Amino acid sequence: MYRVILLAALVAPAAALAQTEELENPGSVAAVQERAYRMHHELTLGLGVLPLDAFYKGLYAQVGYAYHFTDHFGWQIGRGAYSYAAKTGLREQLERDFAVLPTAFDEVQFFVGSDLLWKPFYGKLSFLNRWVLHGELYFLLGATVFKFTNAFRPGVNLGGGGRLFVSKAVSFRLEVTNNIVLPLGGATSLLNVMTMTLGLSLNFGGTE
Repeated sequence: MYRVILLAALVAPAAALAQTEELENPGSVAAVQERAYRMHHELTLGLGVLPLDAFYKGLYAQVGYAYHFTDHFGWQIGRGAYSYAAKTGLREQLERDFAVLPTAFDEVQFFVGSDLLWKPFYGKLSFLNRWVLHGELYFLLGATVFKFTNAFRPGVNLGGGGRLFVSKAVSFRLEVTNNIVLPLGGATSLLNVMTMTLGLSLNFGGTE
């Protein structure tokens, strides 16, 4: 009997201490949820702009196809765009006042490329407490071949973008990349070509 009383006296403070610690430190709560939308085969139609050149602004239409291996990695296997050059005021002044020939300006006419996609961020937002919006942020690394007025020139591109899901089949992408164009095809220096693309994506074979 005395042994039972002694054992209870020893165990009771330990149990009380454990309960107190549990109340003060309830532990970690896992709040991470699975993605609501998963990508698989993606066809993208987009419109974009080449904003950096001082003598023209390229306006382009683009089509691309991507395959998503997992929720975090994908391969934009191919993309191609055709660009229209809109002259700036500086270029018009040079042509008008100094008789500079249009062929003196090297413009991007079209380009094709391929990219690897890394998609580490996914989340959802509440809009006005009425709608839940799902989206992701991603980074890309790839290669692009540009057709300029006078030559073809390859480049390496690095960029990122964001996606807003409308449904498991439809989403919108906003993407910005910087292309380091190599000095080939008669050029003597590196060239930066920035692309900004807004695209409508159709997802085939994805799940919800």
